[in-house]
Amino acid sequence: MEGSVVAEDDLKPKMSYKGKVVKVSLAGALIDIGIDQPAVLHVSQIVLEESEPENQNKNVSDLLQVGQEIDVWIKKVKDDHVELTMIKPLELEWREIKKEMIVKGSVVRMEKFGAFVEIGAERPGLIHISEMAHGYVKSPSDILQEGQEIEAQVIEVNRKKKQIKLSMKALQPEPVKEEPPKPAAWAKDKDKDKDKDKDKRLKKKKDKKPKSGSGEGGEFSFTFSDSEPGVAEPTAMEIAIREAMEKAKSRQQKSKPSKAVSQVQEDILERTLENKAP
Repeated sequence: MEGSVVAEDDLKPKMSYKGKVVKVSLAGALIDIGIDQPAVLHVSQIVLEESEPENQNKNVSDLLQVGQEIDVWIKKVKDDHVELTMIKPLELEWREIKKEMIVKGSVVRMEKFGAFVEIGAERPGLIHISEMAHGYVKSPSDILQEGQEIEAQVIEVNRKKKQIKLSMKALQPEPVKEEPPKPAAWAKDKDKDKDKDKDKRLKKKKDKKPKSGSGEGGEFSFTFSDSEPGVAEPTAMEIAIREAMEKAKSRQQKSKPSKAVSQVQEDILERTLENKAP
């Protein structure tokens, strides 16, 4: 191979080349892709569309000819040689698919529950109907059509189940929530006046609460009359004490003879004594 057209440091897996067969053997073929290192194509990596699948068991010499140009991709880069393949590699290997990465693809199948998108992986990714937009979506066909190119974000990867879940709404701005209108300045002042009136009413009720006091002969309580504020109303105990005092006074008055009655009795006594005198 004369003249290198590709820097060996730039060689990476999945890079595609137009190569020329320079030698064939039972194990494979030696391919010129424009580098100084040998580029080897193993027999298991030889794929010819016109010869599949009936020619898979044929010899390499039956599939490739010296000087033939073929499309190849770099499979591995090693220290002393480069391994090639005629099988087009996946754009995304399972190990390369990460959550939150952004991918591009085309819609390949529509279903009632969502749409499948070819993103270059082993399996198409699924965009569920709930991940197509922030708002309500009645049918996936209202948003997507087969063959449509779209951009989506990976939200879940399950290699065991070979599932890739995508989201379109994750890349869309969230709808702005409308805030309730703020009350006008006069409305705020009105609310303040209501609060002041409420505080005044509560204060008046508090002032009308019963107060306690004490007097001779024991404790008693009294309240102020609503009709005559500031004048104490007698309690039941006070009324009872007053009645008892009036009754005692009445009894004392009855037990004392009046002066008029005493004088009459004295006159009768004197006359009686005079008549009996000898």
